[in-house]
Amino acid sequence: MNNHKLGRTLLGTLCILTSISQIANSQEKSASKTVPVHLVITDVALRDDKELPPLQREDVKVKQGKNFLQVTQLIPAQGDNAALQLMILIDDTLNTSVGNNLSDVKDFINSQPPSTLIGVAYMSNATVKVVQNFTADHDQAVKAVRLPLGSLSSMDSPYLSLINLVKSWPQQKVRREVLMVTDGIDRLRGEKPQPSRLGPNYGSVYHSMPTISVDASSASEFSQRYNVIVYSLYAAGVGRAGRSSWDLQLGLSGLSKIADETGGECFSLGTSTLVSFKPYLERLQKLLSNQYYLVFQAVPGKKPGFQRVKIQTELSNSEILAPDNVWVPAAE
Repeated sequence: MNNHKLGRTLLGTLCILTSISQIANSQEKSASKTVPVHLVITDVALRDDKELPPLQREDVKVKQGKNFLQVTQLIPAQGDNAALQLMILIDDTLNTSVGNNLSDVKDFINSQPPSTLIGVAYMSNATVKVVQNFTADHDQAVKAVRLPLGSLSSMDSPYLSLINLVKSWPQQKVRREVLMVTDGIDRLRGEKPQPSRLGPNYGSVYHSMPTISVDASSASEFSQRYNVIVYSLYAAGVGRAGRSSWDLQLGLSGLSKIADETGGECFSLGTSTLVSFKPYLERLQKLLSNQYYLVFQAVPGKKPGFQRVKIQTELSNSEILAPDNVWVPAAE
C-alpha cells in the first residue's frame, strides 16, 4: 500500500517538474522570438501650471491589443544623448506676408543648444531644395531663411515634398524631426472624374477633392517608417486654393493627421493667420526638451512591417506623444 502511495507521489512530482520545464521552455522560446524596437517619445504636461517629473522606465507602458510589451530602456534625450537633427521646411507657395513671422523662426533657431543641428529647405515642385544642410552653426542656418517665393509651380504638394525629404535623409542614431511651415494644401492632386449626377448624357465631371490628400497618408507612413517626428506651423498660402475655406480645412486636416500619427503636433488657430509664431515655437521647445529614447520588445512577423501599439503612462499630469505605428523587423 505504501509502495503504491510512493509511486503515485513520485509520478505526480515528475508530472509537475515536466510541466514546469515545458512552461520555462515555452517562455524562453517566446522571449527569444522578440526583437527590439527603437523610437523617440515625448512627455507632455496635461497642465502647464503643474510640475512634469522625469519619466522612469517603469512609468511607460507599451500595449499591443490586450498585451503589454516589455520595455527594456528609457533614455532621456539629454546630455550625451541630446543630439537632434531638425529640418525647417518652408513652403514656397506661402504668402510673402509670412515674412513678419520668420523673425520668430530665426530667434527659435538661435536659441537651440549646440547639440541641435539645424537644416533649412524650401518646398516646391513636389520636392525640396535644401539651402542649408544640417549645421551646428546656427547663424548660418538663420542666414539661409528667406521669404517664400509666394508663387505656384507645376507640382505643389507639401506631402510629396516631405516624402522626398524623408527618403533622402540618411539614418543615424539621433532624433530626426521636421518643422513644416505651410498651409498643407495639396495643389497637385485632384479628384478623379465621376459620372455626372445629372444623368448619363452629361458625361463625367470633376469635383473638388472630397477628403484629405492620399499623399498625406503616404507621408505619414514614410515618416513613421523612418522614425521622423513631424510638426507643422500653419501659415496662409497664395492662389484660389488659399482663399477656399474647403481647401484650407483639408490642408489643415492633412497637417494635423501627419503630426498626430508621427508623435508631433500641429500648431494653428484653425485656418486663421497666426499673429505670431513665438508662443507655438516656445511650446515646440518644451516638447523637444522632454523627449526620450524608448526601446521595447515586439513580436515580429514573418516579414518586416508596421505594428499598431499604444504607448501610455499612468502618471498624473503626463501624456506621451508617440507614433501610432512602429516598424518591426522580421525575426532573425
